[in-house]
Amino acid sequence: MTAEALTADTDLYGLAQLVADQAGGMVSIEDQASHVLAYSASGEAADPLRIQSILGREGPRDYLRVLREWGVFDSIRRTDEVIDVPAHPELNIKRRLVVGIRRAPGGGTAPDVLGSIWLQQGDTPFTAEATQVLRGAAAIAARIITRILDAPSTEALMIQRLFGVRGEGVDVPSIAGALNLPVTGPAAVLGFAAADLRAGPDHANLASVIRLHAGSFRRDSVTMATAERVYVLLPGYRSDHAVTAWVRHLVDRQEPRVATLRAAIAIPVADLHGVAAARAEVDRVLDSTAATFPKGRVTTLAESRTAVLLGEVLDLLHAHPDLHDPRLRALFDYDRRHAANLHESAETYLREHGDVRRAAAALRVHPNTLRYRIRRVEDITGLALTDPSDRLLLELQLALHRRGQRSR
Repeated sequence: MTAEALTADTDLYGLAQLVADQAGGMVSIEDQASHVLAYSASGEAADPLRIQSILGREGPRDYLRVLREWGVFDSIRRTDEVIDVPAHPELNIKRRLVVGIRRAPGGGTAPDVLGSIWLQQGDTPFTAEATQVLRGAAAIAARIITRILDAPSTEALMIQRLFGVRGEGVDVPSIAGALNLPVTGPAAVLGFAAADLRAGPDHANLASVIRLHAGSFRRDSVTMATAERVYVLLPGYRSDHAVTAWVRHLVDRQEPRVATLRAAIAIPVADLHGVAAARAEVDRVLDSTAATFPKGRVTTLAESRTAVLLGEVLDLLHAHPDLHDPRLRALFDYDRRHAANLHESAETYLREHGDVRRAAAALRVHPNTLRYRIRRVEDITGLALTDPSDRLLLELQLALHRRGQRSR
């Protein structure tokens, strides 16, 4: 198989099906970590390994362990030759041919070994040219994957404009036409942020991983990376649940390597004209909820709206010292001088909506002790915690103080 056998628009799925047709069998294309990127149609002869790999997007651990013991992965890394992997009756696994996908000379920043192409035998033997087909397909897959990992600069510029990173007044129909994207129809905009990664090789590698797997999830996905974030556009998606599940799976998959990866999802975006605004909303979520995101958290704009708006209210308060209540300073000064924790008692009391017994239990003190502390807070600040306005003001000021303590 030569490059001329394919059109310029061929993607990994198209390549997988073409290899299956010409080599006789069922094809899966995987990355270097055995995650499935694309696959051909399956027949009734598909074995459990193929079914589980496609459904789980990666090979079952037992079989991967066997392949490691047989030295298959070492062979994929060492040679360009097609490797014949025998059947494994104990695991109900059929014979396979596999070839590594290696970066072509001058292949940009992509790693040397990009992945592998697997050909499972079906009810009939492989064709006579199966080995030759796989070799040719590996070269073509390398070019496709490298193109995905190292997007051309002109295309990258258009993508940046679509996401609203470079200037305003973007001609969305023209960009959509150049990128072969539908202008109308719902889209999803995703943002990924990792607190422990900054601009550099690790961040670039994370961006490449997300780009590659986004392309596997949806062939028409578009990915853009900035110094600290990675954004993905999924045009014409079909299911909110499928998008959210895929993002959660992707974040979980990166957890051993990226301990604090977070993701925010804007869904649905009416059409491509709304991509830039959705990307800005995703940034609002990632900016405003950084301190409250647990590890591996994925959230949508709807789920995080309260946290985002409260965070921005606190930003405004922080930026205007004249809105800082001096009465609170007296409370913090008292706590410092007397090694007390009246402000913590007040926070807990407010969090429990004035329920003294619940608040006292949370603080592990007697209810009468808490009642005394609340009276002292009122005496020191002059605030009446029976007044809804005073309670709201105190909650905001205490939240502002808490944020300041965390940032030190």
